[in-house]
Order: sequence, then C-alpha cells, then structure tokens
Amino acid sequence: MSRINFGAKPNMYPLPVLIIATYDKDGNPDAMNAAWGVVTDFNEISISMGDHKTTDNLAATGAFTVSMATEDTVVGCDYVGIESGRKVPDKFARAGFHATKSEFVNAPLIDELPMALECKVKSFDNGILVGEIVNVCADESVLTDGKIDPKKLKPIAFDPVNNTYLAMGDKVGDAFGSGKALK
Repeated sequence: MSRINFGAKPNMYPLPVLIIATYDKDGNPDAMNAAWGVVTDFNEISISMGDHKTTDNLAATGAFTVSMATEDTVVGCDYVGIESGRKVPDKFARAGFHATKSEFVNAPLIDELPMALECKVKSFDNGILVGEIVNVCADESVLTDGKIDPKKLKPIAFDPVNNTYLAMGDKVGDAFGSGKALK
C-alpha cells in the first residue's frame, strides 16, 4: 500500500450534515448548516461553529435543536449554510422550512426534517457549542418497529474533500456483533 500525505485537513468520513435551529430574541426561527459536530456523551453533543446569528440566538434563548439533513432536503439545508441570517431575516422561510416549537426546549423543530435532538446550551467557548440532549424526536414516517430507520430517514453526509453531500450506504455489519467472529 502506498499512502499520499495531504497535511492537516478536516478530512473525516462521515461528517453528518447538522441543521441547528434556534429562535431569536423576538421568537423568529432561524437555522444554520454545520458539519463539524459529534455526540460526545450519551446526552451531549458538541459542534464547532463560528460567530453567526445562531450564536446570538443561543445566548438569548439557551436552547437549540439539531436535525439531520436528508436527501430530500438538500437544497434548503445547503441554503441555510450559505446564507447569513444576519443579512436575510426570512432565511428560514426561504429555505422552505416551517417551525413547530419543541415541547422540551425553547427552540424550533423543523417540520421538513423528520429527526431532531432537542438541546439546552451547556457552554459555548472558543467556537465550541456543547449542548445537553434532553430529547430526541422523530416523525413516525421514519420509524420501523418503533426505531429510527436510516433507510427511511435518508440522512446525508458532508464530503469535505470534494465539497459534496453523500447519501448513506447499505448495512455492512452489526455493531457489537460482527467482531465476535474473531473471538
């Protein structure tokens, strides 16, 4: 095997396409696209992000939702990543999104995105948002036998090397099971 060095770059697969939704101080919904996020504990998510209208909203409300972008919503999800809510006040509606207030936190659920983590801000320091996941909700349309079904959800991943979005692939093994063949 011959390897090629690329230097220090954020080349990691898969990077989920996360849509962070917040309310501003006047109760207007806003959303942004973020790909550098990861679950860091059973009830915690960490997302790397710069200064945005979303960060203003987080300071005002202390809450946010994180939805998985899907194959069916690529255009709207990409739009909220390339347009600033500080410049376009109706960015949420222009993306084709509609909001329903979360039952658990002061943040909007995006009706068009069928799965969301509902979170309270734990901290936002040095560009790292840490949120406490207080609930996960999913539309019944993406469930099979009462569980979230990735084939129905159709989440997408960000490819930072080629600046593209990718669909999820097929199941290739069982977590906590496939490796038992080597025991």
